[in-house]
Amino acid sequence: MVNNNKKTKILLIEDDVFLSNIYSKKFESEGFEMLIALDGEKGLKLALSKEPALILLDLLLPGLNGFEVLKALKKDEMAKKIPVILLTNLSQKEDIEKGLALEADDYLIKTHFMPSEIVEKVKKFLGKTR
Repeated sequence: MVNNNKKTKILLIEDDVFLSNIYSKKFESEGFEMLIALDGEKGLKLALSKEPALILLDLLLPGLNGFEVLKALKKDEMAKKIPVILLTNLSQKEDIEKGLALEADDYLIKTHFMPSEIVEKVKKFLGKTR
């Protein structure tokens, strides 16, 4: 899947630099090209300009929060086709329901998954959506 010359682009919108580096290194070691945004506004701009294959989106972000980014993505004709997986520590039922109601493709709670498990979920997801 990812072993052709053109690497699959994943956009990670995550304000925690430490976590961004961990996820980035893990995905790159698996052959993905990573785009990183540390705030919602930059993430939205990257999503619209770079057309990633998938977006991993945190909800608690400076500036535009993840819900606002998700709403904006789903309003854009091109971007609404990009799968979005919410990757957050917000684990309240209301947050999960809101994220899924805004058409997120999945909702993962960071503390429940190791980075390698996130990579495997993304691989399976991309395999299903192609």
